[in-house]
Amino acid sequence: MSHEGMQSAGESFRWKNRIIGYRLMPVAEILENPKAWRLHPEAQVEALRSVLDAVGMVKPLIVNTRTGRLVDGKARLDLARRNGQEQMPVVVVDLSEEEEALVLATLDPLAALAEADQGALAALLREIEVEDIALQVMLAGLATDAGLDGIGNLDEALAALGEAAGEPPCQASPPEQGRNRIGSLSARFGVSPFTVLNAREGWWQERKRAWLSLGIKSEIGRGEDLLFNQSAQSQAVYGLKNEMRERLGREPAWEEVLDEAKRRGVSIMGQTSIFDPVMCELAYRWFCPLGGTIVDPFAGGSVRGVVASRLGRPYVGMELRAEQVAANQEQGATICTAPVPTWIEGDSRTIARACKDVHADFIFGCPPYGDLEVYSNDPADLSTLDYADFLSAYREIIAGTVSLLKDDRFACFVIGDFRDRKGFYRNFPAHTIQAFEDAGAKLYNEAILVTQVGSLPIRVGAQFTASRKLGKTHQNVIVFCKGDPVAATKAIGEVEFGDMPAAPIRPPLSAPVRRCG
Repeated sequence: MSHEGMQSAGESFRWKNRIIGYRLMPVAEILENPKAWRLHPEAQVEALRSVLDAVGMVKPLIVNTRTGRLVDGKARLDLARRNGQEQMPVVVVDLSEEEEALVLATLDPLAALAEADQGALAALLREIEVEDIALQVMLAGLATDAGLDGIGNLDEALAALGEAAGEPPCQASPPEQGRNRIGSLSARFGVSPFTVLNAREGWWQERKRAWLSLGIKSEIGRGEDLLFNQSAQSQAVYGLKNEMRERLGREPAWEEVLDEAKRRGVSIMGQTSIFDPVMCELAYRWFCPLGGTIVDPFAGGSVRGVVASRLGRPYVGMELRAEQVAANQEQGATICTAPVPTWIEGDSRTIARACKDVHADFIFGCPPYGDLEVYSNDPADLSTLDYADFLSAYREIIAGTVSLLKDDRFACFVIGDFRDRKGFYRNFPAHTIQAFEDAGAKLYNEAILVTQVGSLPIRVGAQFTASRKLGKTHQNVIVFCKGDPVAATKAIGEVEFGDMPAAPIRPPLSAPVRRCG
C-alpha cells in the first residue's frame, strides 16, 4: 500500500497513523538499534526458528524511516542473517527519536501485561500438534505458566530436549489417576520438585479446594496467620491500632483491634487464612515415611493434623491455647481417620519433656513471626516477647523438637522474613537455619512458596510510595536433615502420590487432649 493510500485510510483513525508503508526490504539495509534492550535466549530463538520453518513469516519487522533503525523484530532479523535470508517484510513507520525510544521500551512489555484466558488457551493448545522439541518446550511452558494441568507436558518436553543434547533420560513411572501425566515429574511427585513451588497454579488451587471440602476449618479457635490476613487492613484500622497503642501503653493484640473496630463500625478487610493443606501434603509425602510420626511444635489450627491423619501419618502438635486445642479436637473427631491426631496443650518450650516418649520421623511447622503481630496477651505466647527474647525461646523450642527426631530423618519449617519496627528485615530465615544447625539438623533444601496475592494490591501502592517496600507474596520452605540424607531418603521409600484420600464413612473417636505445664 502506498504512503498516500495509508494516510487517506488513516484520516478516520482516532489516533495518528504513523505507518507510512509496507515493503520487502533487503536485510543488509536494516540497521540494528543500539537502544535495543531485549535479550533472546537460545531456547526462544530455536522455538522461533521452528515456527518460521513450519509456517513462514506472518509478522513483519518494524523499521523507522527517519533513523533506518529496527524498532521491533530483532530475533527474526538475527535469524534471517544467520540463514542467509536476503529480504524481510517490513512495516515502515515515521517516528522521532524520542517516539522511537518510547515504542522500543513499551511495545513488548505492554503485550506481556496481558493475562491468559485459561479456557481459550487450553482449547487453542489442544488443537496444536508439533514434533519439534523446542516448540514442545515453549508450548508446554506456556501451559504451565498459565496454570493449565494436563495440557502439554513440560517435564517430558524438557527430558526430550535433554536426550537430544545427549543427557540420560529419566525413568518413567506408571500413569497416576487424575493427573494424566504419564512419566512426568508432576505425576510422580504431585508437583515438580523444583525450588519454586507455585500455590497460584490451577492444579494447586483445585487440590486445596478438595482438601478444604473435607470440612477443614483451621481458622476456628485461632487465626492461622500464614499470610497475616488479620493485618491486611485499611488505614482506618491501622489508625485505630495506633490510637489503642497510645491509650493502652502497649502493643494491642489484633483480636483487640478488630473487636474495637467492629464495636465502632469500622470496616474490616478479609478473614484469617488457614495454612495451605497442599503444602502439608507435599511435605508429608516427600519427607515423611508412610506411617511415620510427625511432630509440630507450633500446631495452631487443625489443618496440619488433619492432613497428616488423612495421609496415614500419626501427628503430635503442641499448642498453647486451650480453646484452639478443643477446636482442633472437635474437627479431628469429624474429619480424621485413624491415626487420629494428638494435640497437646502447653508451652512448646517444654516439648522435649511433654513428648519424651515420641520418636519423630518428621518435624513440620510454621512458627509465629516474632514480635511482628501480637496474637494474645498470654505472657507465654512468643508473640508477646521482644525479638531477642523471642529468638531465645525459639531456639529452645527447635532444640527440644530436634531432640525428638530420629537419626537420618528430615525436618521442614515454612517461614517468612519480617521487618523490625524501623522497616529492616530481621533475617529470620537465617536465624532459623542457625537454630536447627546448632540443634544437630543441617540445612538440606530450600524453596520459595509463591502464595496468593490476596489483598496485597490494595496495600502495596501506598506502602511502596511511602517507603519503597516491596509487596511480599512468598514464603520460605526450609528443609533440614538430622544425619545422613541418603539414609533418610531410604527410610521414606518411594513417594506415593495420587488422588485425594476418600472421606471417612464414619468419624472415629477423638484422642484425649494432653496437657502439660
